[in-house]
Amino acid sequence: MRGRSTIILALLALLALSLTPATAIAGRRGNASTPQDRASTHAYIQANSVLANAAAASEAPVQASILSFNQKLGQECPKAGAGSPQNEESQKASYEVAGALWSITYGANAASIRTFVAAVKPLRWSNPKITHLAQAYAKSLSELAALPLPNLCGDVRAWSASGFQTIPAITLSFDEHTEAIQGHTIPSRMLAPSARPADKRILATTTRLETKLEHTETVTGFNDWDSLLETLGLNQ
Repeated sequence: MRGRSTIILALLALLALSLTPATAIAGRRGNASTPQDRASTHAYIQANSVLANAAAASEAPVQASILSFNQKLGQECPKAGAGSPQNEESQKASYEVAGALWSITYGANAASIRTFVAAVKPLRWSNPKITHLAQAYAKSLSELAALPLPNLCGDVRAWSASGFQTIPAITLSFDEHTEAIQGHTIPSRMLAPSARPADKRILATTTRLETKLEHTETVTGFNDWDSLLETLGLNQ
């Protein structure tokens, strides 16, 4: 098994975490929730529950799509990156491969993401930090759902044709774009003070589901990334 670089570890961790709890994010609690806080919290919890369940339901189809994509690479450009160095430039190529996994995964969930974004966009809380988190999360999901699938065969061949000296500009542009996408779901502890009793039960169920998704997607994501790199003959 090839050693994994820090940058790819971070990317694939974010791939799993983008639809899962950002429990490390600290937030201040207001003294009391307002009617708008309670209404927004209710709408967010409902929308996030639907999104998490849709993500869980899409796991098998997404995995099938990734397998098909890998087979396509194996037919069109097997070992196109054979002989490539293991350096900073190779990290850029392997980063693009990981970004392709984002494109497939979030593209498959585009419809449920659009529904979530439409529900979340009008929501506001008296705590501006919560509002910012909600809007940033919706924005990041929209960007991920619209992420184009990179032409890995063409890009790796172009890099190879340069004697592995020059990473294609389109690869650099893709990497910069995906690296800039940031967002996390609102931590449950920030929502709990404004949540209705029934919503708290849904929130707890959703959090458990998201934690399960995080574990499954992280393990699967590493395996998928490694398989694509192997097919293309790339290092980190």
